[in-house]
Amino acid sequence: MVILAKVGLGLCGTMVLAGAYTFRQGVLRVDADTRCASGSSSHVHFWIPAAVIPMALHLVPRSQLMRMGDQGQEWMPVMRALSKQLEKYPNTEFIEIQDGNQHAVVRTHNGKLQIDVDSPDEKVHVVCPVATIENITEELASASPGA
Repeated sequence: MVILAKVGLGLCGTMVLAGAYTFRQGVLRVDADTRCASGSSSHVHFWIPAAVIPMALHLVPRSQLMRMGDQGQEWMPVMRALSKQLEKYPNTEFIEIQDGNQHAVVRTHNGKLQIDVDSPDEKVHVVCPVATIENITEELASASPGA
């Protein structure tokens, strides 16, 4: 019975450490609510650990990453600089647009890039840790042949 308790404790400890490792960068969150004129609506809400995205890039075939890197080659220096600079502005509002009953905001808050769009028919909220954006940018830059 004592051995079962030790095995159970070991499994629980491993799961806690794996969870802490997976969620260390935070969570990527996408919430989208859309209402149609016919009265129907759709709701998309998902949260995934941000650490999963750079790990998933390792599963993408190298040729595909190279193609993505080639297509964005001219913008890669801008993306690298932007992702590094976003960390220096932890709580900053970059863009706010108010047009009648439509509202859009792009800002950083506690190390996360937030994009919020509200209109009568749609509400879209995206939150992504800045560190994840930097990791993705570095991965794509290293995959391009000019890197």
